[in-house]
Amino acid sequence: MTSVTNTANLATAAIVTRNAPKTRPRVTRMKLRALPGYVFLSIWTVFSLFPLYFMVVSATNTSRDVLSSSLLPGGELVNNITKLFASQDVFGAMWLSFAIAVGTTVLALFLCSIAGYGFEVFHSKGKDIVMGVLLLAMMIPFAATMIPLFQLFAKVGMINSLWAVIIPAISTPFLILLFRQSSRSFPHEIIEAARIDGLSEFAIYRRIYIPTMKATFAAAGVITFMAAWNNFLWPKVILVSNEVFTMPMLIANLGAGYVVDYGVLMLGVLLASLPTMIVFFVLQKQFAAGMTGAIK
Repeated sequence: MTSVTNTANLATAAIVTRNAPKTRPRVTRMKLRALPGYVFLSIWTVFSLFPLYFMVVSATNTSRDVLSSSLLPGGELVNNITKLFASQDVFGAMWLSFAIAVGTTVLALFLCSIAGYGFEVFHSKGKDIVMGVLLLAMMIPFAATMIPLFQLFAKVGMINSLWAVIIPAISTPFLILLFRQSSRSFPHEIIEAARIDGLSEFAIYRRIYIPTMKATFAAAGVITFMAAWNNFLWPKVILVSNEVFTMPMLIANLGAGYVVDYGVLMLGVLLASLPTMIVFFVLQKQFAAGMTGAIK
C-alpha cells in the first residue's frame, strides 16, 4: 500500500513539474539580452570617471609622477597645497568666481524668466518678431562682440569691475527660449483666476509662476552657474589688473611659467571643479526635469 502511494505521489509531482510555467529560462534570456547594454554602460562609466580619478590622483603626486601618468595616489598632497596657496591667492580667486557666478545666476534667472513668461503669456503681433531677433543673436559668436563691449565698459569706467563681467551674461537668448518653452505647459487658467482675484502681474509671477516652474529655474540655474564659473575669455579681457582674477585665470597662471608643477596644477583644477560638481549633483534631478519641460 505504501509503495502504491509513493508511486502516485511521484507521478503527481512529475505532472505538476511538467505543467509548471517555465519562467526561469525566460528570465535568463532577458538578462542575456540586457548584458551587452550593461557592459557598454560600465565601459562608458569607466571612461567618464577616469579623468576625475586621474585629476584627484595627480593632485597627490609630484610633477614627475603626473608626467609619467601614475595612477596610484602619492604623498605630496600637503606639499602641493602649500605650494599652491603660497604662489596664488586661491581664496581671493574663489571668492571672485563665486561672486560672479552667483550674481550672474540670480540676475539671469530673474530677467530671463520674466522675458520667457512675457513672451508666452502676453499676446501681441510683434513678439514673434522680437523672439526671432533674439534667436538670430544666438548665432553671433561672443568673440565678435568683445571689442565693442570692452570699449563700452572702458568709456563708463567699469574696467576691473565685477559688473563688467556679470552684465553681458545676465540676459541670454537660450535661457529666454528655455523659459518660454517651459511656460507653454503652464496652466493659463490659473493666471486668469489670479487676475480675477486682483493679483498684479508681478504678484502672479512671484507667488504662482516661480513655485510652479521651480524645475525650470533649477535647470537654468545650473547652466548659468556652470557657464559663469568656467568663463575664462571675457574675464581675462575685462579684468586687466594682475591682482584681480578668477579660478580659470588662476589655473592659466599656474600653467604659464617656464617650469610647470603639474601636481600643483592638477590640484588647482580639482579645486576649481568642486563647486560646479557640487551644484550639479545637488540639483541633477531638478535639472533633468527642467530640461524636459516638466513642471514640479
